[in-house]
Amino acid sequence: MSREVHVNGEWLPEAEARVSVFDRGFLMADAVYEVTAVLGARLLDFPGHMARLRRSLAELRMPEPMDEPAWLLLHREAVRRNAVEDGLVYLQVTRGAADRDFAWPDPPVPPTVVLFTQSKPGLADGPALRTGIRVISVPDGRWARRDIKTTQLLFPSWAKMMAKERGADDAWMVEDGLVTEGSSNNAYIVAGGRLVTRGLGPEILSGITRAAVLRLAAEMQLKVEERPFTIEEAQGAEEAFVTSATTFVTPVVAIDGAAVGAGAPGPVARRLRELYLEEGRRAAL
Repeated sequence: MSREVHVNGEWLPEAEARVSVFDRGFLMADAVYEVTAVLGARLLDFPGHMARLRRSLAELRMPEPMDEPAWLLLHREAVRRNAVEDGLVYLQVTRGAADRDFAWPDPPVPPTVVLFTQSKPGLADGPALRTGIRVISVPDGRWARRDIKTTQLLFPSWAKMMAKERGADDAWMVEDGLVTEGSSNNAYIVAGGRLVTRGLGPEILSGITRAAVLRLAAEMQLKVEERPFTIEEAQGAEEAFVTSATTFVTPVVAIDGAAVGAGAPGPVARRLRELYLEEGRRAAL
């Protein structure tokens, strides 16, 4: 069955969904996005995703096309129209279509809004969540404002492909000798009984799942250190894992070919995943 895609106020069959060749999202990656997980036909962490969307738009001085209640109705309608039980809703907002110029259009033009779904049955119980993933390290070649969730994803895509070419699942990016984050996730280690992850700043994206997991870790009375760490420290850690809206809490069992801990998912990652999914399902909209 063909999906229905939302483009600028219209619902269209996916084969008919179009945006202008002059759209700045297409020409300049002048756009922001959010991806919200769907479990049991309900949206996980929706308020957090909308808060981050507002921040991204504000950082790029782009107007917000609608308020949060309207976004919620739109997301729910996408889930309903496409009969998504488990999956994702992708939302993208661009600065709109104007003749190509590095300067933003003045006066501003209407933004472009695109929203579509991806059905992923069994999303919360994928094999990687149980067995863990293997990552490699690569130099971080992204722009300096990674805290804004833009569609400038060429280097993360490149990093993911480098990992696959080397028989791994993902890449951790390294800058000045320290891990920033994964290609599409936040990175963590458990060392000395403490949970360690890089603190917020322009170097990383403020993950919505990250915020929930750190709160859950504190509730578990697990000591949390928000600081950078090296690949060598990660290889010697008791556990490692990543978090994102699409992979929840996923253990990392090897880094650059070296096993982490016992080379299998550890108890902290397993428990955080259980707690996150329990709470996420309970609070889903």
